[in-house]
Amino acid sequence: MKQINNTELSEFLLLGFAEDAKLQPLIFGLFLSIYLVTVLGNLLIILATISDSHLHMPMYFFLSNLSFVDICFTSTTVPKMLLNIQTQSKAITYAGCITQIHFFVLLIELDILLVTVMAYDRYVAICRPLHYLVIMKPHLCGLLILVSWVVSVLYALLQSLMVLRLSFCMDLEIPHFFCELNQVVQLACSDTFLNEVVIYVAAILLGGGPLTGILYSYSKIVSSIRAISSAQGRYKAFSTCASHISVVSLFYCTSLGVYLSSAVTQNSRSTSTASVMYTVVTPMLNPFIYSLRNQDMNSTLRRLFERERLNVN
Repeated sequence: MKQINNTELSEFLLLGFAEDAKLQPLIFGLFLSIYLVTVLGNLLIILATISDSHLHMPMYFFLSNLSFVDICFTSTTVPKMLLNIQTQSKAITYAGCITQIHFFVLLIELDILLVTVMAYDRYVAICRPLHYLVIMKPHLCGLLILVSWVVSVLYALLQSLMVLRLSFCMDLEIPHFFCELNQVVQLACSDTFLNEVVIYVAAILLGGGPLTGILYSYSKIVSSIRAISSAQGRYKAFSTCASHISVVSLFYCTSLGVYLSSAVTQNSRSTSTASVMYTVVTPMLNPFIYSLRNQDMNSTLRRLFERERLNVN
């Protein structure tokens, strides 16, 4: 099969989910609705955190950062998919594909590091409550966010440069709704061994490492909660972590499932479905999970809506 170098390569084809044209309007409506709910929900979390001084705490500072990243994360993939459906085109330019890979990798790693930082915050709050304000000072919170950004940017740059070195064949069809890193690497005609090594080593270090930290934090949290004599105290302590546990479980189960399954199966349909869960569904559910299970956030959002209704009247 003829190889195409980077100067000759113009575009990839994103096959999406349904070949049946009749289903495209349904898919367009579904993903547009999910995207709008995701953006609106996460913007409300950010607005609530900024507007209420009671939420000017490390936990909500990290949550607002996670909401911002989730908006950017979804915006990396869904708008292009919607545009392709609307224009009845499956094309994405080579530069656009590399750009999408770069920002997708950057934001997914940033998501992972932020939920890890949030797990550490909950560990300090529950296991060392008397030292919480001393440990989680504003400059430490800012430093944790800065380090997360720096690591994510460098990792995304590495993966982008690794893809740029590849040559591709005539078959440029990606069985996905966005330029997913593994799928693009599998299309290459040149040797991809080094790319695969980098992908799986990074998955272990930058995916497995944070997961280990999260599991360690929650093992300590569970031990501390079990030591609380009051049933009401145990419930209150657990309720502060339940939202975070739900988000982490959903995100890690689907994202790790995609990368582990890609190593043992070539079933692109199941991989695409799992990718939708952590790229589209999880960012949409995050605001609901955190707001429904958090009394402080609930109260702030209610006050915001009541204030807006009074202004309208």
